[in-house]
Amino acid sequence: MISIKSQRELDRMKKAGEVVMLAHKRLEEIIAPGVTTKELDRVAAEVIRSKGAIASFKGVPCPYGGMDFPGAICASVNNEVIHGIPGDRILKEGDIISIDIGAILDGFHGDAARTYPVGKVSPEAMKLILVTEEAFNRGMAQAVEGNRIRDISRAVQSYVEENGFSVVRDYVGHGIGQEMHEEPQIPNYVSPHRGVRLTNGMTLAIEPMVNAGTWKVNVLEDGWTVVTADGSLSAHHENTIAVTARGPEILTALY
Repeated sequence: MISIKSQRELDRMKKAGEVVMLAHKRLEEIIAPGVTTKELDRVAAEVIRSKGAIASFKGVPCPYGGMDFPGAICASVNNEVIHGIPGDRILKEGDIISIDIGAILDGFHGDAARTYPVGKVSPEAMKLILVTEEAFNRGMAQAVEGNRIRDISRAVQSYVEENGFSVVRDYVGHGIGQEMHEEPQIPNYVSPHRGVRLTNGMTLAIEPMVNAGTWKVNVLEDGWTVVTADGSLSAHHENTIAVTARGPEILTALY
């Protein structure tokens, strides 16, 4: 069942989204060669706690029966697509890192991901980051009343493939609100299903996951980390948005 949010509930989601983006802002300031993903996790957790919020991801059960997710953030480096576990890995010049952050505040979730360059990166890596961000923008532009989920999916996939990259098909965007994952699912590719018609008050996490090579992925033995099947780079860009009478509105922003 799809949850339709009132304006009061959207305002609460904005506050959760602001916490997420404050954490992103702080990490963007410190991402550099020599920093560990564990340190990034520590800093993000401190920001989230300082705002009276709870990290959405910490303690989430593993879908494959492994350990609960141990971090406040997902930190996915280079060929890691999503769900990278923060640890002792030291970032190097030329790496790219996708950071996914979720926070719960006043009973509602905010969820956003960004891919950051570490120092100076290759032109291909920077193109991948920028194309992924623009793919999100193209998808969000279709999140208007009367459209369907497939309109979002088509906009993302067509832009990514026009630029020579591929969209991950095993993982998708999702509805969000009082639960981190709600209906509907939002594929980044055109599926056989048109999906529901979008209406005012729907809240969605649109999140293109884009690979430089094949769209196929594998899951590592830790039960969490998703990597590209061919070892190519991957980027991720996500925001929580609302469908409104005025058009799509980003809820993960600094107001």
